[in-house]
Amino acid sequence: MKKIILPLIIFVIILSACGAQEVTPTKEVSVTQAATKTPQPAPTVEAPSSLGVKKEALNGLEIKVWHPWYGVESGRFDTFVEDFNQSNEWGIKVVAESQVNFTNLYENVSASQPTADRPDLVIALPEHALEWDTNGMVTDLTQYVNDPAYGIDASNIPVVFWNQDRYGEERVGLPAQRTARFLLWNETWADEIGFASPPDAPDDFRQQACRAQQFMLKDESPQNDFMGGWYADTDYMTAYAWLLAFEGGVLEGSDYRFLTPNNIEAFKFLRELSESTCAWQTADSDPITAFANREALFIAASLEDLPDVARAFAGASNTDVWKVISFPGENEDALVVYGSSYVVLKSTREEQLASWLFARWLLDDEQDARWVEATHLFPLRTTTLDLLGDYMKTHPQWEQAVKLLPQGEVQPQLASWRKVKIMLGDGFTHMYRVNVPSGQVAAILAQMEALSRELSK
Repeated sequence: MKKIILPLIIFVIILSACGAQEVTPTKEVSVTQAATKTPQPAPTVEAPSSLGVKKEALNGLEIKVWHPWYGVESGRFDTFVEDFNQSNEWGIKVVAESQVNFTNLYENVSASQPTADRPDLVIALPEHALEWDTNGMVTDLTQYVNDPAYGIDASNIPVVFWNQDRYGEERVGLPAQRTARFLLWNETWADEIGFASPPDAPDDFRQQACRAQQFMLKDESPQNDFMGGWYADTDYMTAYAWLLAFEGGVLEGSDYRFLTPNNIEAFKFLRELSESTCAWQTADSDPITAFANREALFIAASLEDLPDVARAFAGASNTDVWKVISFPGENEDALVVYGSSYVVLKSTREEQLASWLFARWLLDDEQDARWVEATHLFPLRTTTLDLLGDYMKTHPQWEQAVKLLPQGEVQPQLASWRKVKIMLGDGFTHMYRVNVPSGQVAAILAQMEALSRELSK
């Protein structure tokens, strides 16, 4: 039996605990004293730091932060920087600079290391951070996490977020943003064609997709006869999620492995959907528009796409109820969680601590809630949900996505994933573009495996 998705309240309870404890000394008193004197609060003694930096050394210190954002995200981050500069107790000054996107950021950070213009803190993808770490550029944050004075309580950060940046005994970052790839399902339409619940296994998914396509044959327009089922996008995260749903994947130990029976079964299943017209795609169509127009019962989308889907439904005057679901597997559903992290580059002890303190401040509930409202991504702490009651009421699909987090898995924690994930997306696209027969998908997977091993050298 597949595991039942836990409700959010249970999810909050089961999260792992990881964090530094505050030290508050107590004073022993007699029973007589306790009965006759008004209790006084024990003085709070600041725990000594193990990082070897005096607090006064941070006053007036300037750190450079490079990020990949532009537009709304960049503007909101600039607001965070201004707030921190005005309010932080250490007198630290942050100077932020946009690198426009992750590719430019990766290249510019890599090129900056021999120069004095290199940043102190970057917001980067995990595979980029791991490559920089291999080159000795990244600060291990383990000591900072556990520091008695400047540590962080991570007990309310979901495990799947926290573990992304942990490699063995080393921590190369803190969560900055997290998203995931989901399936979207039109509940109203599904109910009309005889399905009262979302698909619970691949065969259920097939049945619903095929019946939706058959429904399209009932109108007088032959142009949409091939539509109705799953809009087969070829995003690499979609491909990876389907592999996991079939209990496959891309790794065997620390090496890439694509040519496996479960992966063959997954790709064969997807190609058979297309061969039976239960999945479709066209070069001039958009999956979100198709979903809002009842041309697709299922589409895949990322968390940040949900507001666009809601607007598309409103624009189409479509009042159907739609839901966020995981990729259905026979035993376990699949959900791939991914996102950027705060990475402290090696510099002086003072600059590293200042960078850590800014990143830690960004993870406070108040800043976290403001990020959610601007980006529509996951809250990084479960306690942030207490500040997002109104947001959840107006974004029900976002709340559904949050409740699915216990199913989340991280992507491969390898520096080479930077290249291999692009190859996965290209191979998946090629499989559809040339209409590879379902009986020949093993050849595509064999090519992927060979290429992945070349790319990881």
